[in-house]
Amino acid sequence: MNLSGILVVTQPTNLDALVALLDQQPGIEVHHTDPSSGRIILVQEAESVDEEVAGLKRLKRLPGIVLAELVYHYFGEGQPQHSDPDPGELDPLTGLNSPEVVDYLNS
Repeated sequence: MNLSGILVVTQPTNLDALVALLDQQPGIEVHHTDPSSGRIILVQEAESVDEEVAGLKRLKRLPGIVLAELVYHYFGEGQPQHSDPDPGELDPLTGLNSPEVVDYLNS
């Protein structure tokens, strides 16, 4: 089982409706909301990294979401550490598609 901590931002006036919509999504659990800023912290559970990515993409398309970004990731035991995206998924600024080519701070 893989877990993703995701930050979602919406207009504060949309918060309650979006939380209700998120509660209906499979594998999603809302943990915290901030009504004044429209921020939502949620956890997504998925069987594989590919399913996690697909779930985040689905979240980003929900009505009312201004931003949805992965802020934490946990790989379940026996899971691969990454899967290479297809070339259409490359970061247009860096052209990177694999964690091996990234120099991480303090690594």
